[in-house]
Amino acid sequence: MSLDNDLVAGKLRRWEKYMNDFTLPDWDEIPDFGLYMEQVITLLKDYLDYLPPELKEEQFITASTINNYVRTKLMPEPLKKRYYRLHIAYLIIILTLKQSLSMALIHKVIPTGLSEREVEEIYSAYALRHRTAAKHFTEQIKLLAAPILHHEVTSDIAIYTADDLVSHSVIISGFSRLLAEKLLLLEDADPSRLKIDSDDEKR
Repeated sequence: MSLDNDLVAGKLRRWEKYMNDFTLPDWDEIPDFGLYMEQVITLLKDYLDYLPPELKEEQFITASTINNYVRTKLMPEPLKKRYYRLHIAYLIIILTLKQSLSMALIHKVIPTGLSEREVEEIYSAYALRHRTAAKHFTEQIKLLAAPILHHEVTSDIAIYTADDLVSHSVIISGFSRLLAEKLLLLEDADPSRLKIDSDDEKR
């Protein structure tokens, strides 16, 4: 692999600008008058427009995917084939998390059987966290990739080549997923074993 630094720098600048402007919709902005499947798919593609075109072409969301989420009880069933704000909120969370977590662990983030008020609270907190995490991530990338972006280097872990930036991003992605999984699995852990695990594993 050999990527051109200037090409990657241009991509990073465009991506930063886009992500600084991107937000998930507020709860009240999500339609609640009952949408049919194709309308839901169109809406979700609009809401999650930060995905690169190459991934969009692979149809990251389809009718069969949504039907599978309903069948496996990852989200509530539609009402007379119509999807409301509650359903769309579930789908936004599922689709933004599925690159990082298994479906079983996503179910821990937003389980089914909740009241609409509970879903609103979870979704609103998640949308805010999504925004702050995106801003934090883009700032960290600017710091790390300062040499590539021709910025002043202020970090002793700065990255000087686009290839190293790719490797770093992949490694961080793996560590982030591992941490999220470990924390989510603590819900099912036996508290009496936590001290033993920490002593034995040292991790």
